[in-house]
Amino acid sequence: MPFIEVADRVWVSRSAWLDLNVTAVGGERGVVVVDTHASAAAAREVLADVRALGAGEVVAVVNTHEHFDHTFGNATFAEEHDDLPIHATEEAAARTVAAGERVRELYRRGGDPRAQEVLATAILAADRTFSSAAVIDLGDRQLELVHPGRGHTAGDLVVRVPDADVLLAGDLVEESAPPALGEDSFPLDWPLTLDLVLGLLTPASVVVPGHGAVVDREFVQSQRGDLGVVAETIRDLATRGVPVAEALGAAAWPFPPEALEHAVRLGYAHLPRSQRRLPLV
Repeated sequence: MPFIEVADRVWVSRSAWLDLNVTAVGGERGVVVVDTHASAAAAREVLADVRALGAGEVVAVVNTHEHFDHTFGNATFAEEHDDLPIHATEEAAARTVAAGERVRELYRRGGDPRAQEVLATAILAADRTFSSAAVIDLGDRQLELVHPGRGHTAGDLVVRVPDADVLLAGDLVEESAPPALGEDSFPLDWPLTLDLVLGLLTPASVVVPGHGAVVDREFVQSQRGDLGVVAETIRDLATRGVPVAEALGAAAWPFPPEALEHAVRLGYAHLPRSQRRLPLV
């Protein structure tokens, strides 16, 4: 999908496949692409659309986390640009190949129409990593990369474009579906992580989620509230000794139960022993 400018030299491409957002940020020294899509073929389309912007060459890539829909275009970008730096947190880079191989196995079994496209894609992890914060200098503007804490994964990062008051949130924020509380998520940490993200926002901030339409600070605050309800409900149920197998049916939840199966199991497992009461299983 073509890029749409959502702020000064910040363009977002919202793909019909996976409702995924890829963002391009332009500066004096070139363009940074944040997240590279879910296959080599999709990445080639993204590259063509970036070139059509006429904003300069791609000078860096950022992965907001390790999942395939945000990293499987890395190798394609690297093939097109010599010595292209690919940025991610240390946690995300370390998990990229294993996470990609798990997805490949699912595509081998599932009969998805895009399976061959995904299976034909080489997996390339980021080579410029950091633990808490980093900066990409584009000459007339800087991009701030921040690891605000664990949430969707252990290694999520957000990208702040201070002069444009834009924040690229990755899958810490989702607009078109409930937040993805998968097998590698941290449901008890996620609300606190979003508290830090909210501290980076102003009332006028443009927030680009990993999937779905562009949102604002109020939306992030609301989603943080819902995730906080999930975390506190898990704590309450475990403290009262409600078995994990009965937890989904024992409370009112802000998201559909089918979106919370992993969250409840992981939440119980992540709780300190002092916050659990038998029987839990």
